[in-house]
Amino acid sequence: MNIAVVGTGYVGLVTGTCFAETGNHVVCVDIDQEKVQKLKAGLVPIYEPHLDVLFERNIRQGRLAFTTDLKEAVDQAQIIFLALPTPPGEDGSADLKYVLGVAKELGKIITDYKVIVDKSTVPVGTAEKVRSAVAEHAKVPFDVVSNPEFLREGFAVDDFLKPDRVVVGTSSARAQKVMEDLYKPFVRQGNPIIFMDERSAELTKYAANAFLAVKITFMNEIANFCEAVGADVDKVRIGIGSDSRIGKRFLFPGIGYGGSCFPKDVQALAKSGQQAGYRFQIIDSVMQVNERQKTALVDKIQAHYGEDLRGRHFALWGLAFKPDTDDIREAPALYMVDALLAAGATITAFDPEAMENVQKAIGDKVNYAVDEYAALENADALIIATEWALFRTPDLERMEKLMKDKTIFDGRNLYDLEEMKELGYHYVSIGRQPVNVPVRSKA
Repeated sequence: MNIAVVGTGYVGLVTGTCFAETGNHVVCVDIDQEKVQKLKAGLVPIYEPHLDVLFERNIRQGRLAFTTDLKEAVDQAQIIFLALPTPPGEDGSADLKYVLGVAKELGKIITDYKVIVDKSTVPVGTAEKVRSAVAEHAKVPFDVVSNPEFLREGFAVDDFLKPDRVVVGTSSARAQKVMEDLYKPFVRQGNPIIFMDERSAELTKYAANAFLAVKITFMNEIANFCEAVGADVDKVRIGIGSDSRIGKRFLFPGIGYGGSCFPKDVQALAKSGQQAGYRFQIIDSVMQVNERQKTALVDKIQAHYGEDLRGRHFALWGLAFKPDTDDIREAPALYMVDALLAAGATITAFDPEAMENVQKAIGDKVNYAVDEYAALENADALIIATEWALFRTPDLERMEKLMKDKTIFDGRNLYDLEEMKELGYHYVSIGRQPVNVPVRSKA
């Protein structure tokens, strides 16, 4: 098939590349001329495992192309995917100006039947708004479909090529047949293509992300309670995760969720509820707890050193909101950086992929190290914010020689409590009792 993908952000680039990988001809369009030139030159602007290999191969074999000309991309396309930003507005609702702006332009330029697909995460009722925007100028038949993405950053290529399920919202038999043919190569192992109405498809995406955010936040609440009563959250996690009704995934406690999806989508769902006259009480609580959790480790640091951190220097491992991505949107690490700097501390940070993005965002407010060990030099303590694989088995003896004190504040529970105790580290984690940490007097 001939496919146009409007938008070359995270979703658009993965979508276009993976559709090209299964033999389709894909043209991706973006208004950013500099970005398009880099894409044409074979430069991938995001870090996502395996994407670069597929990207280079499909450009080389002529199945993947890029342009700034919307009409050029759309003219030969049977299917047009809208993979455009839907950032939160000032009130928290999803801003649809980019989606609806392109929809109006499509109405002016399409000359034959097209299937126009909302790939962006959008509120319930967006397909109808897109249909109206296209219809203002369209003189040919078209259909609007909702096809939400369920990609995990760090696993997006595998998630797209081997999806658990494909959700398609459409009331058109013609559009359903087109979408079924398009996705057949991705579900050969029997995973379902689930067809439903457009509104239900739109809500499915928000409901999925909100449920996972609830699960993460619930576990963080349990972790906080474990600290209060002397329980071990790792043991609790294993105990409840063995229940097939609950499952093992998304039960790891930490310093809150971040990224481009969960914070934005949970907030947008809450706002959609308000607009419909319904209050999501669980969602409201999730947002409040998650906001507090992002700086829970800072509270522990100040409980140890005192609120005034002037003269204290910290090493920070991890800046991305999760491992295997360079995405720093709503990353808990950045919330901690702000709080620590406000308390007078200095920081040297290391992240395998995200440091360039952080430097663009906050400049030289922190120092940046060439590797994880360089970040430790003369640090009063190490703070762990992202569970990159290379942080899991460090050389602890080398660390001891580099740091002023053997103190670790671990927001991802990477290390074994008994090992930390035997090695004499002052070790504070989430939902577990601190090891070798003296109680600081409140006097």
